[in-house]
Amino acid sequence: MKVRRIGLIGYDGVQALDLIGPSDAFSIAETEGDDGKMQPCYKVVVIGLTGKASRAESGVVFRPHTSLQKASQLDTLIIPGGRGARLSKAGGLIADWVAERAAQIRRIASVCTGIYALAPTGLLDGRQVTTHWRFAADVKRRFPKLEVDHNALFLKDGPFYTAGGITASVDLALALIEEDHGGS
Repeated sequence: MKVRRIGLIGYDGVQALDLIGPSDAFSIAETEGDDGKMQPCYKVVVIGLTGKASRAESGVVFRPHTSLQKASQLDTLIIPGGRGARLSKAGGLIADWVAERAAQIRRIASVCTGIYALAPTGLLDGRQVTTHWRFAADVKRRFPKLEVDHNALFLKDGPFYTAGGITASVDLALALIEEDHGGS
């Protein structure tokens, strides 16, 4: 079985649980190999805007495994939400990087306000998306080509996934794992 690479983008102002929740879910997923031993299904990589550590909204500090410039091929990319994606230049840096790399990534997801870093790429135009209910009206206003449903826990539209609030990040990760490996 091939181990799939999951990239999670870390940046100053990220919502820690949006990053940690999916990271933990993917990190513990295992399957039985041909030799009968349990093997990891995924390799989780935290990708920083640079190689430097970033600070979550809560103050937790994340040290990335790699940077946007050095990141290798990914199967899945998850853009966590947070104040930084919404209100700083981090969102634009992430959007530019995603726009360049999207064709080589099987599936791309945003969690909560991570949509502010994915929507500017135009990749979500005309698609059904969700975000935290508190930001739904702003997302609709800023990105009028998106079909926003703030009541959904998470939505899939083509190779793109969007999730609502913080804990929806874990539900989304579990659904992606089930999509890859089936339910148990």
